[in-house]
Amino acid sequence: MAITIRKQEKETKSVVGKNIGIDLGTANILVYVEGEGIITNEPSVIAFDYETNEVLATGTMAANMIGKGHHGIKIVSPLNQGVISDIEATKKLIEISLHKIENINIDITESTLLLCCPSEVTQLERDSFMDLGNKLGVKDVFIEQEVKAGAIGSGLDIFSSNGSMIIDIGGGSTDIGVLSLGDIVVSESNRIAGNYFDSEIMDHMQYKHGLLIGKKTAERIKVEIGSLRQKIENPKETWVSGRDVVTGLPKKITIHENEIRDVLVKPFESIATMVLKVLQNTPPELSSDIIVNGIYISGGGAMIDGVDEFLHRRVGMDFHISRRPMTAVVDGTKLLLKNRGSYFVKPTD
Repeated sequence: MAITIRKQEKETKSVVGKNIGIDLGTANILVYVEGEGIITNEPSVIAFDYETNEVLATGTMAANMIGKGHHGIKIVSPLNQGVISDIEATKKLIEISLHKIENINIDITESTLLLCCPSEVTQLERDSFMDLGNKLGVKDVFIEQEVKAGAIGSGLDIFSSNGSMIIDIGGGSTDIGVLSLGDIVVSESNRIAGNYFDSEIMDHMQYKHGLLIGKKTAERIKVEIGSLRQKIENPKETWVSGRDVVTGLPKKITIHENEIRDVLVKPFESIATMVLKVLQNTPPELSSDIIVNGIYISGGGAMIDGVDEFLHRRVGMDFHISRRPMTAVVDGTKLLLKNRGSYFVKPTD
């Protein structure tokens, strides 16, 4: 009996409120928990049973079902272009993410929750993020823009008077921000990002090669041979399988890096134009800082080979890849949770 009571006391003590930072990306969900680090970094996908609405799989397991499911399984990507499109599915995804680590017992109702959203979301879309926090039962919820968290996670000191500029190329949106004195001075956002690149590759394969491919295949092509290099001396190649649009039969072909480079150039031209627009609206004193410091790139799009070289050619400034581009936003939540996003207070690590 005494052992049982002590065990119950231990379990009661272990359930506590924590600082939780969440990067709710269109492509991936990343969760930071105070004292534990990043506990989740998986695709933002969840699979339900059509009849019972029971959760069958989340993250990587659910993502592997995309394009392969049957009528009994409903596969949902609850975020679309950086905005919550299915709040109940998003709630389930976060709850399961927080409880994947068995030795972490979190009382989410007593926790502080930071949700990151794109820069240019509407007030209605921001309200949906707040509504999500309320549905989770969290009393203390606040929202920060992804570029602010991404800049901090990239190692930039946004709390000084020295201006910083960052481009976050995510799955659903590309966000650009100029920051100084702890907050965003100029920002811009559009929907040309990772998912858009995948769609362009899918369209190219259909019209150039008569091959229908799925989103997962397009993403694999982008990751394996995606490039923006002006000169590719030894182009890589990869195989692509899909359905022939004429015969309707399975078909397999080989494509080269140069071909995918030509597909990616057009959307990245649009991103370069957006960078120029932000620079034109940047105050002169901050412009001089950016010339010295360069512009940082984070997000999944930063992993495309030669993106810094391409933007340098188009914009004429120095570009640097963030030290951890895939986790920069959620890394930044660690400090923002300490000062609740206040630009008056510079948090310490």
